[in-house]
Amino acid sequence: MSNSSHNTKAGILITGGSGLVGRYLTSLLLEKGYSVSHLSRKQDQFGRVRVYRWDPEKGILDPVVFEGVDYIVNLAGANIGESRWTSKRKAEIVRSRVDSVNLLYKTIHENNIPLKVFISASAVGYYGSATSDKVFTETDPPGSDFLGKTCRQWEEAADLFEKSGIRTVKVRTAVVLEKSDSALSKLMMPAKFGFLVQTGNGRQYMPWIHISDLCRIYLKAIEDQTLSGAYNAVAPQHVTHREFVKKLAKVMGKPVFPVAVPGPLLRGALGEMSDVVLKGSRISSEKIINAGYSFSFGNLNDALANLLKSQ
Repeated sequence: MSNSSHNTKAGILITGGSGLVGRYLTSLLLEKGYSVSHLSRKQDQFGRVRVYRWDPEKGILDPVVFEGVDYIVNLAGANIGESRWTSKRKAEIVRSRVDSVNLLYKTIHENNIPLKVFISASAVGYYGSATSDKVFTETDPPGSDFLGKTCRQWEEAADLFEKSGIRTVKVRTAVVLEKSDSALSKLMMPAKFGFLVQTGNGRQYMPWIHISDLCRIYLKAIEDQTLSGAYNAVAPQHVTHREFVKKLAKVMGKPVFPVAVPGPLLRGALGEMSDVVLKGSRISSEKIINAGYSFSFGNLNDALANLLKSQ
């Protein structure tokens, strides 16, 4: 991972690099000439990327992986939508986020590894699952529900880097739109039966971001030394769930089923996890825009048309 090649920029280590965001971000960084390596629980090879094994649960991480690394992008964490939130699963969701950051910090701190920036994923779930008239900004406190507490612990772990004098950026991510492996693809699933479906009363807001904008925000966090602290990675256009499904139906040329899936039915099926779908407030994108970021897809119609153009 040495930086000897004249055309190669600094080295970037991505944890969780084989996930949805990691794959797209890796492609973007390679395209920009960065040297990229991944930390993974599996030894899967990823194109031109060196993959190193680690095990945050067991505290296994060889300091050699940081050789030639100037930046860390931490995307590690169990998928919150993968299975029902039993107490065991909830503990796993928290542990997978907090342990990984703590292990990175401990290894870097103990081995005096020089690091320019630590960038960590977080989520708009930081503000809690609620439907309200409030537009949440980065100065608002964390929610008191499971997601709020999880994101708070996640970010507090990242703050260890900041306290040690390393520039630290926390990217509070909205629902990521990508056509084959995201919340959007799940919303599109009923289309195979000829229609789309709304859930709950439809009045809950659905903060969203196009995968391309999210990756470019990470790139900005790497390259713009003025960025530090928390930033909402969310498109500036606020839409309710009902508006989102309507726009998606129009782009796909499908009708919306006249009866919504009732909230209680979804709660019965998903338990507490249903809050992610049934609740939602507006999240401000002003801070990242004021920092000079310009959205490629600030409008939902444009974002959906771009993602589904090859459907």
